[in-house]
Amino acid sequence: MEGKRDYYEVLGVTKITGEVEIKSKYRKLAFKYHPDRNQNDDEATEKFKEATEAYEILCDSEKRNIYDQYGHRGLEESGTGNSGFNDIFSGFGDIFEDVFGFGGKRSSRNRVRKGADLRYDIVIEFIDAVFGIETEINLEKSVFCKKCDGSGCESDTTPEKCIHCHGTGQISRSQGFFTVRSTCPSCQGTGQIITHPCTECNGSGNVIEKKKVSLKIPAGVDDGSRLRLTNEGEPGERGGPPGDLYVFIRVKKHKIFQRNDTDIICTIPISFIQAAIGDNIKVPTLKGEEKLKIPKGTQYGDIFKLKGKGVPSLRGGYTGDQIIQVDIKTPVNLNKKQEDLLKKFSKIENEKFSTKFKKIFK
Repeated sequence: MEGKRDYYEVLGVTKITGEVEIKSKYRKLAFKYHPDRNQNDDEATEKFKEATEAYEILCDSEKRNIYDQYGHRGLEESGTGNSGFNDIFSGFGDIFEDVFGFGGKRSSRNRVRKGADLRYDIVIEFIDAVFGIETEINLEKSVFCKKCDGSGCESDTTPEKCIHCHGTGQISRSQGFFTVRSTCPSCQGTGQIITHPCTECNGSGNVIEKKKVSLKIPAGVDDGSRLRLTNEGEPGERGGPPGDLYVFIRVKKHKIFQRNDTDIICTIPISFIQAAIGDNIKVPTLKGEEKLKIPKGTQYGDIFKLKGKGVPSLRGGYTGDQIIQVDIKTPVNLNKKQEDLLKKFSKIENEKFSTKFKKIFK
């Protein structure tokens, strides 16, 4: 037993402290260090174990008497001490029934339950969806009341067993040969009554609080994507773990680009002269301008591809392409000189066509 802390020191009480205050002290420590509220925190788990073991001994008059006289070794030799961490959790329900006033035959709905999930909708820019972004979102959510540590009770008080249902949460009524059970209207099925509710949360154990949550949106998300933030939902009941926050993403449309999976699609206007004789032009991409060679004789709707200039895949390993479709524009508002040049061009084209046509039927 060497190295074990004094049980009274663990709970912050003395040998003359009564059972009500011991329960109150343990209740606060249990809520504070509960493993579901401190996931992956070994130190908190150890403190929860230590407090639970101390309460199990000090709330039992026989065990407490042995401990007061002979200490930890006396409990071990008498066989009444706690035998280990696993045993603490095997009797966890009984301990919490005692401390928080749960009835011994309560229904399953009064047991530890995970909190409700929350939903948040966010609208982001097209470019942010492609490359990812870190931002913060503002939430209004229910959280544990700090004043009562989520118990709903005023300091140094505990819930009392409901006298109407005797802590079961249900009322039984006989109707002929049948027994009908219904939720107890006095305690709303909880099996307990809070006679001295916390003035901060009015006995609910929760308060509404504004909270900023960091959100990392990965590169490659698309419109309609959903992200899950673990444990950012509503707090659980009876010490249960909190729910999750689901963030639904809406992506704004872009003036130039459209998206098809990991490919980026855009339409680039060129003149009929560029299409006819070819040209080297600059086209916009997600990361700036890139050079694109327009070959001679390009036709309307021809497609060009820039490899690796698209959207990174969420699954990793590759990036899509940028697909460029050319839109050949017909010139408008020509001056006389331009019209004369085009007429000469048209005359040459007609002569070429006529010669070709004659050769076919010669």
